[in-house]
Amino acid sequence: MPDPLLACRFLDFNLPSPLVLASGIIGTSPALMARAARAGAGMVTAKSCSLRPREGHPNPTALDWGGGLINAIGLTNPGAAAEVEVLRATRRLLQPLGVPLIASIFAGTVEEFRQVARIIQQAGPDLLEVNISCPNVSDEFGTPFAALPDSAAAVTGAVRQEVTCPVAVKLAPNVPNIARIAAAVVEAGADAITAVNTMPGMVIDAAAGRPVLSNRVGGISGPALKPIALRCVYEIRRAVAVPIIGVGGVSTGRDAAEMLMAGATVVGVGSAVCYRGVSAFEEIGRELVALMKQYGYPSVEAIRGVCHR
Repeated sequence: MPDPLLACRFLDFNLPSPLVLASGIIGTSPALMARAARAGAGMVTAKSCSLRPREGHPNPTALDWGGGLINAIGLTNPGAAAEVEVLRATRRLLQPLGVPLIASIFAGTVEEFRQVARIIQQAGPDLLEVNISCPNVSDEFGTPFAALPDSAAAVTGAVRQEVTCPVAVKLAPNVPNIARIAAAVVEAGADAITAVNTMPGMVIDAAAGRPVLSNRVGGISGPALKPIALRCVYEIRRAVAVPIIGVGGVSTGRDAAEMLMAGATVVGVGSAVCYRGVSAFEEIGRELVALMKQYGYPSVEAIRGVCHR
């Protein structure tokens, strides 16, 4: 069990730790998500699902390029109907551990978001994360929903009408004004914000003279993303009062402390699981406790938002 010093609240949940398994890492099966919880995650997020199954992109789809990870998995998932059964089984494993389950959804149109949310609600997740970084296929240019306040709010409002559980909207870092978008989704009904998704990038193999990933472009995560994520969380906290799941480059307890200081309520852990294994939750938690004791922070609440005081 995590150190009692890490106990905290998020919305109406009493969490054993502020560390959250981020979506897309090992949130693919009940056994893996329960393993993350037993390793010290205070909440776990399932991999994002869509209305219909997706195979994703062909290999190669992921690479450790030295400064972090880049991936273009392609949002592989079994579809919403099958995901309901995965989530139900996961809930049964998590409930005795006192760890809430976050479901995650994405879609290409506002109406599809509505449909996926309606189906996934049947699984009874504790929180629904709405990934709006995917392209809006109804838009002439395929602009991601996360790029503009109006489109972000439209998705949020549609999902909010379909579910009774709290809704967290996952924002993208590559936008002109993330604070405005955060304010728009909160006004439309978001109960929380997840910040941020990966940053688009490319890695080229100089010997081959071509991009490494089969999709050419992928999402940058890991250490390279941390300064961007910290800035985004800081600006979002200045704009809205709802809880924030701060995600991006958290690999150590010091990273987690920095994310909390920037204004995050809890801290997502993703790429660190690739680097340190599932034990990353226990190790990061232990490092965070040591830092809190070193600098005299008696609780997670005491360290939250220090940069804003």
